[in-house]
Amino acid sequence: MTSVSIRTVHDTAGFAAVADYFSDVWQTPRSAPPLLPETLNSLAHAGGAVHAAYDGERVVGGCVAVFGPPAARAAYSLLAAAERGLGPRLKEAQRAWALGLGARTMRWTFDPLVGRNARFNLVKLGAEGTGYLVDFYGPMADGVNDGDESDRLEVTWDLTGTRRPSAGTTTGTTTDTTAAREAAPVTHPAPDGGSLARRDPGDRYVWCRVPQDIVALRATDAERALGWRRAVREVFTKAFAEGFTATEMSRDGWYTLTRREDARMEEDARMEEDTP
Repeated sequence: MTSVSIRTVHDTAGFAAVADYFSDVWQTPRSAPPLLPETLNSLAHAGGAVHAAYDGERVVGGCVAVFGPPAARAAYSLLAAAERGLGPRLKEAQRAWALGLGARTMRWTFDPLVGRNARFNLVKLGAEGTGYLVDFYGPMADGVNDGDESDRLEVTWDLTGTRRPSAGTTTGTTTDTTAAREAAPVTHPAPDGGSLARRDPGDRYVWCRVPQDIVALRATDAERALGWRRAVREVFTKAFAEGFTATEMSRDGWYTLTRREDARMEEDARMEEDTP
């Protein structure tokens, strides 16, 4: 797609085309897109931004962002989708827009069971999973999420620099990390009978696996998909409560959750206080 261009959308025809594209991605009727054209128009008019990727005149990607509270100097990405290979260009367009208006971070959410999105967000962009939101949207009726609970992983992207995953490279894993994961004790079984989660003896890392293709599994076995949802939720909510954040996703479907140093120091201090 050498002819692809990224443009900011300002006109009603452009908003309608982006809304139609989102409908196709999320498998909803064109009359009921995830965001209506008039909603996109209003968001842009209020100071947000709608970016679209065009291959000629055909929309092949889109993203929508707004600003959070002024004091936070943060932007929030509401929705983003693109054909393969175009995601980084769209996110860079959002980044440039947000930086130009004074933002320093950007947040968004995604389904933590979709491993390819986790790799894009955590490895390709270098964002960090900073919060786990249980059934964030409630029941959803689109063709992708229907029948599941809408847990979401919130990520925070530092717009001013590049955060490298703490134990990985651009591939999202290393031989040492994989060896450490495989040597760590299993703490939770997975719905498919394998290992779901492991925790290293030093208590710095938790690893959690997700299914290879949750969207396909949801379409063929909704009960098994929901089992994965609740199993991963248990691991993530416990780890986040203990001060972990999601920092990596391997090609074979394993998250690395890394314990924040400040959380480790707080726990060490509590242990010292409890020691007679």
